[in-house]
Parts: sequence; C-alpha cells; structure tokens
Amino acid sequence: MPAPRPSAGPVPRSSRTRALTLGVAGIGVFMVVLDNLVVTTALPVMRVDLGVSVTQLGWVINAYTLAFAALLLTGAALGDRFGRRRVFAIGLAVFGLASMGCALAPDAAWLIFFRAVQGLGAAPVLPLSLTLLADAFPPGKRGLAIGLWSGISGLAVAAGPVVGGGIVDALSWQWIFWVNVPIGLIGAGVAMLALRESHGPDTGIDIPGVVLMGLSVLGIVYGIVRGNEVGWGSVQILTALIGGAIMQALFIWWESRTTNPMLPMSLFRNRGVNVANAASVCLYFGLFGAVFFLAQFLQTVQGDSPLMAGAKVLPWTIMPMFIAPLAGAMSDRIGPRPFMVTGLAMMSGAFLWLGLITEPTITYWGLVGGFLLAGFGMSLVFAPVANLLVMSVPLVEVGKASGSNNTVREVGGALGIAVMTAIFTASGSYATGQAYVDGLNRAVLTGAAVLLLGAIIALAAPPLRAPRPGSAPAR
Repeated sequence: MPAPRPSAGPVPRSSRTRALTLGVAGIGVFMVVLDNLVVTTALPVMRVDLGVSVTQLGWVINAYTLAFAALLLTGAALGDRFGRRRVFAIGLAVFGLASMGCALAPDAAWLIFFRAVQGLGAAPVLPLSLTLLADAFPPGKRGLAIGLWSGISGLAVAAGPVVGGGIVDALSWQWIFWVNVPIGLIGAGVAMLALRESHGPDTGIDIPGVVLMGLSVLGIVYGIVRGNEVGWGSVQILTALIGGAIMQALFIWWESRTTNPMLPMSLFRNRGVNVANAASVCLYFGLFGAVFFLAQFLQTVQGDSPLMAGAKVLPWTIMPMFIAPLAGAMSDRIGPRPFMVTGLAMMSGAFLWLGLITEPTITYWGLVGGFLLAGFGMSLVFAPVANLLVMSVPLVEVGKASGSNNTVREVGGALGIAVMTAIFTASGSYATGQAYVDGLNRAVLTGAAVLLLGAIIALAAPPLRAPRPGSAPAR
C-alpha cells in the first residue's frame, strides 16, 4: 500500500462542510466525555441488579478510564497514518458497538470488558475531533469553532449525572448505553460520507512507541486510581507506579531516536504546548476532585437524590456551553493567555470560598455563588487551552499535540480524585455530616491551591502572534 501523503493544510471549505464537521466532531466529543460520568448515578442500581461488589463496581468506571487514557496518543497517531476521518469514524463505530455490548452484558465481567472496549473506541475520537476542526476552519474562525467544541464537551460534563439519573429513573441502567448505539453508528457514517480526509506526516507506525506509552499511562493511571483503595505503599501500587515511570522514561528515550515518533519530543520544546499541558493538569486536578466530593456532599450530607444533586450542580457545569464559544472566539483576537489566567484564578477563588464556608447545614443558595464562579472560570479556560495548542504547532501536528494534552488531562483528573480522596480520608469520613465536611473542606482547599498554581503557570503562555506559513506561530 502506498504511503499516505501529509495534508498540506486546510483548503477552502463550504459553510455546509464546516457545519457538518463541527456537528460530527461535537457528537463524538459529547459521547466520549459523557460516558466518563453518566455511569456514576447508575452504580447503585447496577450493584443490586448484577449482584456485584464495590470493587467490581469501581472497575465499571476504571476500565473505561484506563483504556481511554492509555490509548489517546495511539489513536491520534493512527489517525495521522491511516487518515483522521477514517480512524475517527472507526472509533465512533467501535464505541457504539461496545455500548451495545454493555447494554446486553449478562454479568459484571462482561460489562467491565465492554467498558474497556468503549474506552478503546473513544481514544481516537477526542484528539481527532480537534484535528478535524482545525483542518476545516480557517484561522480567523477557528477559535469560535473550538469554543463551540469546548462548550459541547462542558455540556457533556454537566449532563452526565443528570442524564444518567433521568434514564435510570425512567427506564433502566441499560438505556444509558443503548442511546449511544444509533448516535455512534450514524455519526461514523456521516463522517465517512461528508468529511474531508487528511493525514499527518508519518509513513509508518511507531509500534515500540505505542507499546511503551500504553504501558506507561496504564501503569501510572492504574496506580493513581487504585492507590487509596489498595494502599499507596502496597506492592501492587508501587509496581504499577514505578513500572509506569520506567516505561515513560523508555518511551522518551525511544521517541528521541526513532525516525517516525508517535510523539515528537520537539513538541516539548514548544512553550505553548508545555503551558497548555501544565495548565490542563492543574485544571482537571481541581475540577474532577471538587466535583467528586461536592456532588457527594449534596447526596450524603443533605439527602438529595442523584438526579437532584446533578441538577443542583448544573449552574456550575453547564456554564461552558454558553461562555466557552465566546472565550474561544475572543482568544483568536487577543490570545489565550488572558482567558487562561483569569479563568484558573476565578476557579481557585471559587474553591477557596466553598472550602471555607461549606458546613452541613448550609443552604443551596449559600453554595450556588461558588458554583457559578467556578463554572464561569472553567468556561474561560477550555477553549483557549485548545486554541493555544492549535496556534502553537503546525497543522499536521495538531493531532499529536491534542493527544498529549488529553492524556495529561486524564492523568490530572485521576490524580486530583486520588490526592483529594487521601486528604479527605486523613481528616474526615462518612460517619457524620460534620465529619464529611471536615474532609471535604480540606480537599477543596487543596484544589484551590493547585488551580492557583495553574493560573501562575498560564502567565507563561506565549502572546498572540501572526502565524508564519507552514510553521508554528508561537514557541
């Protein structure tokens, strides 16, 4: 088979094609992000229906997370080699068919298996959706498109607990997965029929790089998500973390020497990429950890149902749907840095506020101001981070840069939940409402500190510059 030719760059595209690209990319990112959270409100029903232990229940979430995180860069690399549209469509189809497997699963073992296959299908969808958008939209309109893409991702985060709770209440937990099947298969068909194909510069598959990166992320994320349950000093967790670190070192060594690296080390000499990745780790560390505990606070301490708790968090989590497109469009004009710094600082302030005022008897109206401030802050960050990546690298490297960013985001989110859980366990418990709040407040204040660090890091983002043809605009 002849080697694919790298795409020379975007070509003039009709408004209809751009709209289809945005629609299909939005559907893809919505589904894969939604499935990170939609299952959480169904877990109690699954536990009774399938007769599973708490450990098995945890693997219903972890199997997806691990496969997704471990294969993000691989998915981006496969898209560069075999065609981004083609691999994106295959990912959507695999995700849809795996969702059918989840819905039909007769027991926990099969459900966990198909959740891992879902993660495999989702892995190329997220980074390649950004690459398809960058290819379809000219630079002057790219920020708005990325903002809409980020808003859809934010809506998926917001909708996860609410959609999950609503479907379980109205139908059954299986329908959480059934709804993905037609959407994924139709989306794959539209992508193949309506979108333009593009390739990256690679002419081969970096098999050693794929294996080393997969093992590295698998070991690190596994160690993080299981550390609190098994014990951070246990042989199992230490083996996973140390093994993952060794694989990461070997991956860096290999990528710096091979002729067709899946992740060129030159990306990490790029200031824009480094700032985007570091800011993303801080953002998702604070965001996932805080949502994890504050959503439980509404149920465990204040007695809300899963559906009601999800609805109460909506003022926070739905905000990106409205603000992110505006932030993306404006970042085209004045650069991503002001939005990233302001947004991360606002989130830090919101978590500081929530960590200081939350008590067992606090009213919802006492919390909603913090939720709104946190939501507005994160809305200012999502699209500008993605735009910073696109501005900082040549178009043919957007998929790899996006894959690396999504990988560190997953690690940051898992690390946030793990670290904040350890802090919660050390200073609080589920025994009483006050004991829960004691742990919650310290965990959320830790998130505030990490987000403030992210705001400081974002100050180092390169300023907006006019791009030079064929090269990265800011280094």
